[in-house]
Amino acid sequence: MPSLTLPECSRYVPPPETKEDLEFADLAIVDLSKANTPEGRAELYPQLRDALRTHGFIYAINHGYTQAQAGLRDRIFDIADVPFTDVSPDEKKTYTADSEKVGYYAGYKPRQFWKIDTENQILDQIEHYAINMNVAKRPHPQALHPFLPELDAFARHNHFNILHPILRLIALSLELPEETLVEKHHFDRAGETSVRFMKYYRRSKDEEEKSKNVWLKGHTDIGSITILWSQPVGGLQILAPDGRWKWVRHLENGLVINTGDMMNFFAGGYYKPTIHRVIQPPEDQRNYDRLGVYYFAMPDNDVRLRPCAESPLLQRVGIERQCPDEDAPLCETWRKGRTTTYGRTDLKKGIENNVEEEVVEGIVVKHYN
Repeated sequence: MPSLTLPECSRYVPPPETKEDLEFADLAIVDLSKANTPEGRAELYPQLRDALRTHGFIYAINHGYTQAQAGLRDRIFDIADVPFTDVSPDEKKTYTADSEKVGYYAGYKPRQFWKIDTENQILDQIEHYAINMNVAKRPHPQALHPFLPELDAFARHNHFNILHPILRLIALSLELPEETLVEKHHFDRAGETSVRFMKYYRRSKDEEEKSKNVWLKGHTDIGSITILWSQPVGGLQILAPDGRWKWVRHLENGLVINTGDMMNFFAGGYYKPTIHRVIQPPEDQRNYDRLGVYYFAMPDNDVRLRPCAESPLLQRVGIERQCPDEDAPLCETWRKGRTTTYGRTDLKKGIENNVEEEVVEGIVVKHYN
């Protein structure tokens, strides 16, 4: 029998939750265990629909790692810190992708790569390591090799036990066959859905002042669905319907899920991608770096990003197209366009206050300061 002993890994000890009195967004909590039956899905999809139409973000619980299995979640945070703490700077360079050239995130994105404040020339202090859902697709630093079986299991868990149930609920909310969106998000076809580990490092006082404490400016995600494994260090904010930035509270053993640009294409504007940003953590957490674990989902490369016009609901409420259907970009084209320019190009001031713009594939993409 194979050994059940897991490879050794340093423990990542999460900081305590903030005790500050913050204005938190009131996000709905979706119980994914109910998505296993037709009756449960019928109960859940109106809740999900209303939450995504209101805030664009939800919490998800009972996602397959029970509280008794919370060690699995803790373990993935232990592994998430390995690329940042156990790999030398020289080896990191070997596994750093030229995202401006290839149009996808793979391996490392170094710190001070994205422009956070163009006027004051402030760059980010975020390092990330991205792993394609097919963990064997690209090479990895030696320190990660012992953990590849666990990372494969983690990618599959996110894809089949979290992403696909969410996609089925969204399809039902659009009055479409349950598998409509699942069939655009295969695990074994060419695509850049990925597990991503992100480490936000503390910044200097000068950087905080010049960027007005913004660590990652307001934006929408490139893909269809983003799954964030909740962790205690605050900083994530969403632009609420009332126009104010509100904090996203940590939910123990919970997920924070939001829609992105590509879902906006499919849903014909019915589910708009929510604007969110990351700012300096609350005062009682400012001595800690912020480690994040994500699953960024995208459709297969060859899927064309046009509305699901066969949706009876969209036919009733109207379809908001980003472009004519015949000009709709492929997923791969949109991903490359967004990835190659994100944080690298000089943005133009938009008509709206504190909004900057760029044009990708003929479509205006907004960034929020």
